[in-house]
Order: sequence, then structure tokens, then C-alpha cells
Amino acid sequence: MAPPTSSQSKPGRTLLLLLALILVMGATVALQKAFVPKFGLDLAGGTTVTLSPVTVNGRAPSQESLDRAVTIIRQRVNGTGISDAQVAKSNDNIVIQIPGAGRDEALRLVSTTAELRMRQVLAVAAARTQPAEVPTAAPTPGGSATATPAASASDSTPARQSAAPTANPSPAGRVLSKALTAPTPEAGAATGGTTERKQGSGARAKESPTAAPSPSAPAAPEDEGDPLAGQDTSGIEPALLEEFRKIDCTAKNRGQGAIDDPNKQIVACSDDGTARYILDKAAVQGTEISGAQAGTDPTTGEWIVQVDFKSKGASLFSDITRRITTLPAPRNQLANVLDGVVIVAPTIEEAIPGGSARISGSFTQTTATELADQLKYGALPLKFQQSSVVSVSSTLGQDQLRGGLISGALGLIIVVLYLLLYYRGLGLIGVASLGVATAVTYLTVDVISHNAGFRLSLPHIIGLVVSIGITADSFIVYFERIRDEIKEGRRTLRSAVEVAWRRARRTILVADAVMFIAAVVLYFLAVGDVAGFAFAMGLTTLIDIVVVFLFTKPLMSIVARLRFFSKGHKLSGLDAERMGRTSPAEQTLQEA
Repeated sequence: MAPPTSSQSKPGRTLLLLLALILVMGATVALQKAFVPKFGLDLAGGTTVTLSPVTVNGRAPSQESLDRAVTIIRQRVNGTGISDAQVAKSNDNIVIQIPGAGRDEALRLVSTTAELRMRQVLAVAAARTQPAEVPTAAPTPGGSATATPAASASDSTPARQSAAPTANPSPAGRVLSKALTAPTPEAGAATGGTTERKQGSGARAKESPTAAPSPSAPAAPEDEGDPLAGQDTSGIEPALLEEFRKIDCTAKNRGQGAIDDPNKQIVACSDDGTARYILDKAAVQGTEISGAQAGTDPTTGEWIVQVDFKSKGASLFSDITRRITTLPAPRNQLANVLDGVVIVAPTIEEAIPGGSARISGSFTQTTATELADQLKYGALPLKFQQSSVVSVSSTLGQDQLRGGLISGALGLIIVVLYLLLYYRGLGLIGVASLGVATAVTYLTVDVISHNAGFRLSLPHIIGLVVSIGITADSFIVYFERIRDEIKEGRRTLRSAVEVAWRRARRTILVADAVMFIAAVVLYFLAVGDVAGFAFAMGLTTLIDIVVVFLFTKPLMSIVARLRFFSKGHKLSGLDAERMGRTSPAEQTLQEA
């Protein structure tokens, strides 16, 4: 008989390796106190949003544009860190299913569905109905912007105001500006700096310039006066001037979702509803942005947004910044318009070549990331309106989950009974393998749920239940090879275990490889529930390989040394009557 191999003589080490793996995952779960996986939309509830396309000519959109919109919206939703969100077409509509917490952030992203456009600011004023706005100074004839006073008295939250930081000179290729105050008809005083400064709004911190208004500049009228007094209105279409005077940017929708023609001037509101703008034709469109990323300035530590342009976009951005940099305020501002509202309108103080720009100014990590996502995922080929927003209850899903778990438990009990009746004592190895596979699967799902954003849904559970058959199939192949070796050859159980393993593992690996390839292909080609099922199948296929190699085989090597199995006890499943020939014990005596 051949000498025992290392895998035959030291199976305990392999079992210890598996035990260490289980302990590490168990410790991770215990330290995070995350003993239950996160659930998807069908189990935890959530929101279903239906977006209907709106075209200028009223015709049905092309399938190509819908496919592109689905891809971009899926990127937006996934960019929020929400897992298991489903974005799919339904006729000419797009249906978005967002599970559990985080749906408010995702809803805000999918609501801003217009294409991003960069437009020169032609005129700006405070919101029409905003009370007690402090008068501000008009631009001086020399082209330099005078400073604006502090924000209105209506903002009574001192924590939201901070002094504008002193800026240092920067290398060429950066946007140079000073922070804007609560929206006024003018930009803040230009003091030089290294970055754009984002307009304060909402949860974003506001900055208050300290310079006094020019004595010679006429004060801007209050709401009952003309908001365009003292501003240059040349080149602006007369109809827009009247619309600008009448628009109410404090209204709830503030014009959000309006279809803005890139080839026409428009009137728009700021995203916080505190300012109104007249904007020129689009100079750069969102399709020319290659990427946007939130980060911190290595020198100051403040949060910034880095924007990168494609080659054509870089040229267009350089041209517009070069053209407006010498103009008086507010015409030296470049507004970024998304879904019909101005999300940021920094002052440009020098031309910006090179295809890269930086936006900064009183950002937090949340607001910087939000702006980067809006810039990065803002270039949709279509406009959409929310035709329905439905909150989904988890009650039905919980009932289905209960039914699925019951059916899975029944299936597992039937498999266990079959193993014990057919394989007897050998079936205990199979039952133990199923138990270990169940524990490893649960720990794996729980760990990736709380650390990788995975959410357990009904399709995943179906895939996990079906995997019982995959795991059982692997060690049944191994058991049958052992029985064949004992029946057909003059081998002891110990030698049969090793020879059978060398032959069975090839079959197991091929079968699992085919299953895994099918799961991968199905995952990438399918969406929604089918993709979730495919993910669960692929995961459990990998776990099956781990269990068979690290548990079933080494445990079988250990039990082969026990007299109960090696001597062919009637309850071992390897007795002479069941084998149809002499027992392993008799074979050992004959070989001796």
C-alpha cells in the first residue's frame, strides 16, 4: 500500500484552517453587532419611482436614449452606496426600486434628471418674495465687483456663517473666485484665490464678506422695485426680463424639471430658492464632463470638488472662462444648471485651460460628494417627470420569506432523511457538511451585507435554498466514488478515500465551474431579480468548493480510521451486504 499523503495524514490542519475562517467571520459579526443581514426592497420595504420621459416635440423617445438614461440613473443610485436598487425600462418609462434606508438621497438624485449645462450669468437677483433682504451694491463702471453686505437678517443661524478664508495664489488652470453671499444682484469682491467658491445654500455653510459697499453705487431696490436696476441688460431677450421680474424662486418646485433649450437664454432659480438668474446659451454641456470627485485640499484641508473635462469640453470650458473673466459682475459668473436649477455659480477670475477645474467653499463631505455626483451623473439624454412614487410595505415580503424558509427547511429535512436512510453512518458526514455550508453561507451573507452594501432579497434566498442541492451533489459524488473503489478494487477504506478523492474532485470542480460560469453570465446579462438569483448561485458555488475541500474530504480521512467505518459496521453504510462483496475488515485481513 502506498504511503499516506500529507492530505491523508494531516487532515486536522485543513479542518483548523476552516475553523479559523469561520471564527474570523463570526468575530466580525460579533464586533459589529450585526447578527442579521440587511434586507432588500421586497423584505424591508422601500420606494418604487416611475419616471416618464418628456420630449420637446412630444414624440416617444428612442430606445437608445432610454437605455442610456437607465445606465446613468443606475450609476447615480449605485453611487449613493445603496445596494440591490433596481433600475429598468417598462415600455417608455423607467422604474426605480430603492430598498430600505437611503431612499431619500437616491430620490433626490433621480429627480434631477436633466442634462447638466454650463451657462454664463447675465443677471442675478435675490428671490422675489424673500423678506428683509439687505440692499447690495451694483457693479462699478470699471468692471470690478464691489463687496456685498452680510446675509439677510432672516437667516438667524450664526453657525451657518463664517468668514471667507484668505486665498493664496494658485497655479494656472484653477478657477479663481470669492464666495458669494446670500444671493444678490452682484458677485462678491474679488480678492484672488485658488479655487471657485460655492454659493452658500441650505445645509451648506454661508460665507459673509466684510467689505463695505461702494458709496457711489446705487442701492439695489427691494422686492417691490426693479431687480434689474443697476444691471447691464444688453443682449438679454425682452421676454426674459419680464419673466425674471415675475419668477418666484421661493416656490416649492422652483422650476425644477423644466426643459431648457441649450441654444436659448433662460431664467432659472438657485437650488436653495434664494436667488434668480438670467443665463446665456449653454457654453458647455454635461456630456463633456469626464468625471467629478470630492476630496480635501492638501493645503487647507477644506472639502473641494475636482471636475475633469473631455477634450472638446476642455476647449469649450477654456474659451468661456477666457471670454468672461474680464467682464463685470455678475457676467463673470459661470452657472452650472442641472434639471432647470442653478446648483453652483462661481465667479471666474482667470481663464482655465487644461481641462480641469476645482470648486471649493464651505463644503462638508456630504455636500461635496452630492455636488460631485450631480456633476458626474448629470448628463441624461432625456428629461423625466415622476409619474408615480409608491412606498412599498414589507408585509407581503415577510410572508413570502416565511413561506420560502419553511419550504427550504422542509427540503433540507428531506435531503437529510435521504442521506441517513441511504448512506446511514456515512450520511452523517453529508449532514455535517450541509451544516457547515449553512453556517459559512450565513456568515458570508451577513458580513458582505454590513460591509459591502449587499441586501438580502427573495431572489437571493431562492438561490441559497437551491444551493442545498449543489452542496449535496458534491459530496454524494465523492461518496459514490468511495463505494465504487471498495466494490471494484481490493482497497481498504483509507486507501479508497484517497483514490476516490483524486477522481471525484475533478468531477466536483468541473460541475461547480460550469455552475459558476452560468451564474456569472446570468448576473451580467440579467437585471433585477434574476441578477440577484445569479449572485446567490455564484456565491454558494464558491462556498461549496470551500466546504468540500476544507471539511468533507479531511473529515472523511479522519473517520476512515475509525473502526466503525473501517470494519464495515452494518450502520456505517459500508457494510459487506450493502457493498455487495467482502467487508473492508475482511479485505484488510486478506491483504495481511
